[in-house]
Amino acid sequence: MPRKSSQRNTKGKIVSAAWKLFYEQGYDNTTVEDIIFESGTSKGSFYHYFEGKDALLGSLSLIFDEKYEALRREMDPEGNAVDKLIYINRELFAMIDNQVSVELLARLFSTQLTTRGEKHLLDRNRTYFKLVQQIVRQGQERGELRTDITANEIVNDYAMFERALMYDWCLSGGEYALARYAGRMMPAFLRGYLPEG
Repeated sequence: MPRKSSQRNTKGKIVSAAWKLFYEQGYDNTTVEDIIFESGTSKGSFYHYFEGKDALLGSLSLIFDEKYEALRREMDPEGNAVDKLIYINRELFAMIDNQVSVELLARLFSTQLTTRGEKHLLDRNRTYFKLVQQIVRQGQERGELRTDITANEIVNDYAMFERALMYDWCLSGGEYALARYAGRMMPAFLRGYLPEG
């Protein structure tokens, strides 16, 4: 196995194990040793990739992007752009409902608000932004989405709306099902991007 692929695999194991444990036993009750044991890696490997447990909070975007890669493969390439955007939103939010605690998502937002460094949620190189951009451009080419607004503006608006839904879910303490609420709100939001006529 090539070295770069092996490194990505090790980092991925650590990230997956950490988020599984964070969800199952809570962030505060999960130790670095628990993560190392669960991931089947070493202490040296852990500290090669992460300064400590707090550094893993920013890695949630990696978990999300793994989900987007899977959704990209599952999506009907000939499907309507609006349907695709609703689909990827519903599937990711269902994953959040079932695998990411409100406490952890709130911590991620908190770190993104206070960091002076990389803002993972805004990183345009993420699979998320590339996928949404591809869907929007194709939708515009097919006449399924407005063209008087640039693809970048639609992508930015969509991402901002998703973050707003997640942020509100965190503020409310997760008192409702995120995927179900978004299932009602996202179609209404996207209607504003349909071509007139």
